[in-house]
Amino acid sequence: MKKESSNIVLKAEELSIGYNSKTTETIVASNINFELKKGQLIGLVGANGIGKSTLLRTLIKVQPALSGSILLNDHDLRSTSTAALAKQLSIVLTEQLTSKNLSVYELVALGRHPYTNWIGNLTATDNKAIDNAIDLVNIEDLKDKKCYELSDGQLQKVMLARALAQDTDVIVLDEPTTHLDMYHKAYILKLLQKLTKETGKTILFSSHEIDLAIQLCDTMIVMQKDNVVCDQPCNLISQGVFESLFPKDLIAFDKTTGSFRVSK
Repeated sequence: MKKESSNIVLKAEELSIGYNSKTTETIVASNINFELKKGQLIGLVGANGIGKSTLLRTLIKVQPALSGSILLNDHDLRSTSTAALAKQLSIVLTEQLTSKNLSVYELVALGRHPYTNWIGNLTATDNKAIDNAIDLVNIEDLKDKKCYELSDGQLQKVMLARALAQDTDVIVLDEPTTHLDMYHKAYILKLLQKLTKETGKTILFSSHEIDLAIQLCDTMIVMQKDNVVCDQPCNLISQGVFESLFPKDLIAFDKTTGSFRVSK
């Protein structure tokens, strides 16, 4: 039991997420409980507007939880400093990159910021971590290019390399396949799966690519209107979770194939 507990890197207990104003509290989702283990690929899925981004922002401490707790490496997120958090959790968001004049190598090097001095000087250890991240994502041929020269798919790999260079236990990605075609969606998610196995890091991503997530993820967090469930994809299928994800008048889930189909 103790060994099993030490394998849990991110945990939510009775978590309630949403927004507070001066007069009202808006609850987006509540009673959220999950345990994410080391070396797993976890997909966060649900219908548009269900609260996936709100949950991610709460998990990365961008906005506070309404109630409940989040434990990162057995420490309460509320008492974890920004500096300590940056060495345990890295983030890849969907916002447009503002520094596209940077070279690929320079952008990946920004991942070492939590470890450098105030001048930002890179040590041999930092350079090794940067080179290793570039190698893991297989972008050696891009490292001298400027970021504005890259396609969306290439830039996504560079942002992932930056997160890897940060060398954290957990990597969180918000919609990493946005703007990509079907091939590159599958490529990025397959790459995430490969990285969890090669690095032992826990990778959590939100996505609308539910079919791909079912095929590739170790665990999935499914946000429904009145419930949030976390389990292995095969268990979620057998429990009928995906069948109730969308209105059945247009989209139906096929248990046999593990995929969604347009209703006839």
